[in-house]
Amino acid sequence: MESESRRPYRMGARAAAIEVTRMRVLEAALVLWAQRWYDDVTLQHVADQAGVSVQTVVNHFGGKDGLAEAAADLMASQTELARQAPVGDVEAIVAVLFADYEQHGDANALWIAQMDRIPVAGRAAAHARGLHRAWLEKVFADRLPETGPEREHALNLHYAATDLYLWKLWRRDLGLSREDAERAMRDLLTSIDPRRGHDA
Repeated sequence: MESESRRPYRMGARAAAIEVTRMRVLEAALVLWAQRWYDDVTLQHVADQAGVSVQTVVNHFGGKDGLAEAAADLMASQTELARQAPVGDVEAIVAVLFADYEQHGDANALWIAQMDRIPVAGRAAAHARGLHRAWLEKVFADRLPETGPEREHALNLHYAATDLYLWKLWRRDLGLSREDAERAMRDLLTSIDPRRGHDA
């Protein structure tokens, strides 16, 4: 008969193994959806990529939409952890943002392109917009007006100056080097500082 002391260990090991499998499936889904349209990725594709059965994917996530929701949540949490920058340090802020966009920008743009047709993509995009706005409020806390219409105006300007599609315009459509694109974003952020002309 199994001892009482061994039982918690076995349960802990099983839970850890389940989490490892879950993360493997999520990472496989993110890889595939970074390269293909949502409709073009099946649960079989994800299962093959992760090295598990389709039933395993279903057991963890219930289906394709559940998997997509969980994958979007994972990406959001990873992005939040990666975007650490000192408040008010424009050079560091832009460098952190570009590190994220260079790694995930094309995949994110692909998801956004489907947001009007795929409900889960729309929800993920809306959540990402909220997170980006909160990030801007944090890293530019030193320059944003405290309240009122001026704060909203300043936030809108900073959002536009750091939006994914501006990165895409510079890096993909116009073919700017990363160095030149980062410089352009720094200059733009400096030019819209609400403190300019007020001892900024």
